[in-house]
Amino acid sequence: MSVDPKPDELLSSWLHRLAIANGLAPRSFAGVLGRGNGMWSPRLDLRLLPHVAALLSEQTGVPHEAISALAMTGCALTPLLLPLRENARRNRSTWMQYCPLCLAGDDAPYFRRPWRLATRISCFVHGCGLRDRCPACRSGVAAFDQDELVAQHFCARCGFDLGRASKVSVKAPARRLERSIDDICKVEMAKGLMIGDLTSRLLRTPVVAGVSLGKTLTILSTSSRIRCFEWLADKHVSWLTADEDDAVARRRRLLLAAGGHDRLIAHFADFMDKHQGSPRPMRSSSPSADLGALLEAYSRATDGRGIRTKRPRIGAVRRG
Repeated sequence: MSVDPKPDELLSSWLHRLAIANGLAPRSFAGVLGRGNGMWSPRLDLRLLPHVAALLSEQTGVPHEAISALAMTGCALTPLLLPLRENARRNRSTWMQYCPLCLAGDDAPYFRRPWRLATRISCFVHGCGLRDRCPACRSGVAAFDQDELVAQHFCARCGFDLGRASKVSVKAPARRLERSIDDICKVEMAKGLMIGDLTSRLLRTPVVAGVSLGKTLTILSTSSRIRCFEWLADKHVSWLTADEDDAVARRRRLLLAAGGHDRLIAHFADFMDKHQGSPRPMRSSSPSADLGALLEAYSRATDGRGIRTKRPRIGAVRRG
């Protein structure tokens, strides 16, 4: 039986749903694909073997290209992926995060590709914080190890429905920072820029924020990264813009100051309203908009008179 991938679904998530639909527990499905025990499906997320992709395409009718697109293979943001860990201490990261409200609202609950990134701490749809553990037994997501015909949103260790987990709050400045970072990554990847320096700066954010639990973002649990972003939101943006090419630094400052793509569009529209005095159609935040061009146009139009980056308050030192 074939199962269509969901929008932005992670390969391992699709594999788990495919297994259940065909009457196999995920742990048993690993053998069908010639994989071993343990984190067999998360490993395929990072390195989808050609013969496995070909077998899946042949048996499901899903195009090879569509299956490959579910994996994280060759992703420019690979350094920001959470490490593959079956078990982790309380303040350390697990391999997968999730939004309970997304799982609860899905007709067929599934795990999203962006939830693998250490720079993601909240759900862009529901505005709540992500979780990386079962609230009942504190285990990480382990659907790959499920040996019964149980949907993947039920904890493989204790059976708790992850879609029923309580909502986690994240302060608005931290969510704006997160959104800005996501947009910065998209812009620089779209422009074909080398983003090694960008990912290195993002990995060092716990040091900038003064978090004592670790020096690398991917090491920290989701709750620790939420606190890290909340503290980091009070810092001056120089941690991400200093010593960069002038054009790159200016684009980053504009996005950080605005709070992301959509807010930047709103600022730009308001600026044009004020200075041109002509009516305009209803705003649109179409994802097809050329954000790089928008940033450059806004930079030229405001010439430093528009939104400004936050300056640190004297004596305002946050401690981890």
